[in-house]
Order: sequence, then C-alpha cells, then structure tokens
Amino acid sequence: MQMIFSSLAMLFWGLIFIVFYAYLGYGIFLFLVVKAKRLFQKTRRLNFSDADLPEVIFIVAAYNEEEYIVEKIKNCLQFDYPPDKIEFWFVTDGSTDKTPQLVELFPTLPGQSVKLFHRPERKGKIAAVERVMAFVKPPITIFTDANTDVNPQAIRNIVRHYADPKVGAVAGEKRISIGEKGDATGAGEGIYWKYESLLKKWDSELYSAIGAAGELFSIRTEQYRHVPQDTLIEDFVMTMCIAMRGFKIVYEPDAYALESSSASIKEELKRKIRIAAGALQATWRLRGLLNPFKYGILSFQYFSHRVLRWTIAPLALPIIFAVNIYLSCNGPAIYQVFMICQICFYIFATLGYIFERKQLKIKAFFIPYYFCVMNYAMYRGFFRLVGGHQSVIWEKSKRA
Repeated sequence: MQMIFSSLAMLFWGLIFIVFYAYLGYGIFLFLVVKAKRLFQKTRRLNFSDADLPEVIFIVAAYNEEEYIVEKIKNCLQFDYPPDKIEFWFVTDGSTDKTPQLVELFPTLPGQSVKLFHRPERKGKIAAVERVMAFVKPPITIFTDANTDVNPQAIRNIVRHYADPKVGAVAGEKRISIGEKGDATGAGEGIYWKYESLLKKWDSELYSAIGAAGELFSIRTEQYRHVPQDTLIEDFVMTMCIAMRGFKIVYEPDAYALESSSASIKEELKRKIRIAAGALQATWRLRGLLNPFKYGILSFQYFSHRVLRWTIAPLALPIIFAVNIYLSCNGPAIYQVFMICQICFYIFATLGYIFERKQLKIKAFFIPYYFCVMNYAMYRGFFRLVGGHQSVIWEKSKRA
C-alpha cells in the first residue's frame, strides 16, 4: 500500500510540475533569463534607410470575405511604406461570393498596385499561397488574413529586421478586439493572446520566436519551400522549417493584426479543435526539432513553449485529478487542499460555461472556462486528426 501511495505521489507531483511549467513556469523562466540577458547584452537595432527599403509583396488569402474585403484593401493602402515598393496580392481561390469582383473593381490611385489571383477551385489556403509564390520576385513576402486590420507602421517595423542576415522570418502580433460584448470568448481569447504575446517577445529576445500566427507574418522569399498541401497550420510549419535551417524568427509587437473575437464559445471551440489537430500534426512532422544536440536552444524553446502544451499537459490534467482523489483519501492534508483547489477551479469553469450561455458578464470565471475549452479541444483535435476528419479546407468561424 505504501509503495502504491509513494508511486502515485511521485506521479502527481511530476505532472503538477509539468502543467505548471507548461503554462506558467516557462514564462517565469523566460522573464528571468531575458532580464539577465539585457544586463549583459545590449540590443542592436539594425534598420534600412528610406532609400534602401526593400520591395515587398503583401499577400492576402481570402475565401468568401465580401463582408471585409473592401475595408481590407483600404487598410492595406494606408500603410506607411513607399507605394512603389509594395504590391498587394489578393488570392481568392474557391470564393463563390463577390470577393474576387470587389478586389478586381476596387479603384486605386496611380502608383498603387492591387492584383487579383483567382481560381474557382478551392484546395485550401496553402495550395492557394503556393500557387502565387512561384511569381514572387521581391526579397520579402508578408502574409495576412482578410478579416484583420493591420496597423499603418507594420510593414516598416517588420522589414527593418531583415537588415540582419540571420533573420529568416518575422512574426507580427495578433490582437483580439473584445468590444462591448466582453463575454467568455472575447475575454478568454484576449487574455490568452496577451500572455502568448509576452512569451513570443521573450522567446525572440532569448533566441528565436517559436513559429508565427497567420494573422500577420513574413518570410525571406528565398527561404520559401514547398509545404505539403495537407498541412493544417501552414504558417507555423513554414516558419519553423526556416528556423530549422538556421535562421531566427523575430517577434515584432509593433506590427499587429487586430481581429474580432469569435462570435461565441461554440465558434471558438470549432476553431480551437482544428488548430489542435494542426498542432498535433505539426508536432509529428517537426519531431526532428526535438533533438537538442542538433538544434540546441531552439529545441528547448520549441519543447517548452509548444510541445508540452500540445501533448503532455492536456493528458496530465485528468490524471492529476484522478490521482488526487486517491491521495487525498489516504495521505496528508496537503493533498486535500489540492483536491479542494481543483474542484473549485472546475466549478468556476462550469459556472463560466453557464454564464456564457446566459450571456452574463462575470469575467472571474472566463479564464478557467477558456483554459478548459483549450485543453478539451486538444482531445477533440487528436481524434479528428487520427480519424482523418480534419480537412485542410477549414470551415470559417463566425466573428463577433
């Protein structure tokens, strides 16, 4: 009996450490290391002069975005970047609404370049992007989504990092517009991305950001390689493959894409499940990156920031709860305290679910609810992936 208790106690504390490290501990570690690094090493900011600014292709992949596309074009044309050095390419493969026509007929001023690339077949975002990448000549390619607003200084803030030849990709910041709704979806998603942004910033300062979000990111055009067309999170895989070739991914918080939160937790869950399926697919396809003898600190960052959250941490949560029941019944009071804390946490998450359905704005319950939704999505994503039910052609989530 004592041996069983001791084994379960070791399992319990080991899993507690993994969950804590995956969600908070790694962030604390990054904060301390980056603070120490700043004391001994000053950041050297390279930049281009206005005369030397490189040419840029700005690609917007849009599928049935007639609601947003005109505002997106207007948003693009207000960038603080020489108009003769930037082209805007709108790829609308498979769109069945007025998106292609709205792009084609948009009135531009002399010197502005807005081009439409359209095919009636819908084969997924990465297939559409790969089709046009064959025609890209400028040294820098920037990607964004059609339903986001990008800040006017974003292009300059992204491009300046390429003055450093070691930089192969630049990730912009994703920001969530919560608005007046302020429900669990918006609040949870907004808080999550603020924390993610901090981690990405510190990762970038330590060595390299770990991947990029499709809302806004860029690459050296010459570093583009074929991405399998069944890839579910192509932005992450594309940028991590560049990092595996020895280049750094820089995180630039002053280049940001503003996006509305999901219309409801149901819509957010739908999005999280497909991202979870893509994350697990990427973990397998990038498994070589887990070799620290080859990739060093990049391997450590990837494992700490991504792999733990996508694999071990979600698995650990139900095991921790089940083992805690046994330990609280047969061990010292500390296990009972942990049991009470876990029960309270899941009660708060349940209340968050109830209040969200009733559209009540009690934000204290949003974080535990969103946390549970994220981890539940990993299970659903796993079964969808192994069952072959997650298509590369995603169903769009409705936005608030």
